[in-house]
Parts: sequence; C-alpha cells; structure tokens
Amino acid sequence: MFAPRLLDFQKTKYARFMNHRVPAHKRYQPTEYEHAANCATHAFWIIPSILGSSNLYFLSDDDWETISAWIYGLGLCGLFVVSTVFHTISWKKSHLRMVEHCLHMFDRMVIYFFIAASYAPWLNLRELGPWASHMRWLVWIMASVGTIYVFFFHERYKLVELLCYVVMGFFPALVILSMAGKLRPGMTCLKRQ
Repeated sequence: MFAPRLLDFQKTKYARFMNHRVPAHKRYQPTEYEHAANCATHAFWIIPSILGSSNLYFLSDDDWETISAWIYGLGLCGLFVVSTVFHTISWKKSHLRMVEHCLHMFDRMVIYFFIAASYAPWLNLRELGPWASHMRWLVWIMASVGTIYVFFFHERYKLVELLCYVVMGFFPALVILSMAGKLRPGMTCLKRQ
C-alpha cells in the first residue's frame, strides 16, 4: 500500500519532469527536460567515442585488431551520432514528422548494430572455443533480423523489441560455455573480485 504511493511521481513536485504512461502501440513523448537531457547526454559522448576509437585503432598490432577496432569504433560512434541527431530533431524540429519517424527507426536499428559491434573484439580476438567462429556471424545476422523487425513492426510490439535486445545482448556470451577449460585466465580474475 505504501509502495504504490511512493512510486507515484505524478503527485509530487517532480511531476513536471515526467509524462504519463503511453499505450503499448504509441510512442513515448518526452518532456522538454527529457529532450534536453537526451540531447546532452548523447552528444556529450560523441567526441570521447571518436577519441577512444582512434586510440583503439592506433594501438592495434595486427589486422584482426585493426578490423575489430574499426567495427567497434563505428558502432559506438554511430550509436551516439544517430541518437543525438534523432533526439535533436524530435525536440527542436517536431514539425518534420516523417524525418523524425525515420530517425527514430534508425535510432532503434543502430542499437542492434552496436550490440553486434560490441561483441566483435571479444569474438575476433580471443580463443573462445568452437562456438565463437559461428557466433561471429550469428551476431550480425541477429542485428540484421532486428533491423528488419524494426522496419516492419516499429512501435507495435514493444515487449518483443525489448526481448530482441536482451536476447541479442546475452546470447553471444554463451560462447563461454564452449571454452576449453572451466575458467580461462581472464575469468579467474572476475571470480576473485
């Protein structure tokens, strides 16, 4: 009884920072504060992601490291650039509904490719067992399927979209099960902490 009242922000002085919950088939419309926060937080990370990606590239010792640095860097920079452009257009140029709709879809699609790009260095540069060679390609197939899903079913089945993100985020990590030993040297470090 106390918890629902505690979580009802609409009855507090902070209500101006939030909108009401939207129906399942509608898109959430952020408040002015949320728009400003979205633009600022996404734009803030563009320069650090470019610098970090460049650093990864220059620290690469061989072709696989270079390829992995490029893939990860493009995924990371693309995520922040596309998201910043989308949030800025939807905040300041809301009269461009078609452009905003396309950018919103692209913003969702780039998340799939960022997840795939995040796994690229790990899957390309480590000896992870027999599953890793298959997962290298499967993760990109999942990103492509997610993109097709967003293209055809954008904002219709939000729970399915959430499940796609979660499955794609965790599924490639299953390659750990195919590793030769129970615990690899990197895993024992994690175990100690």
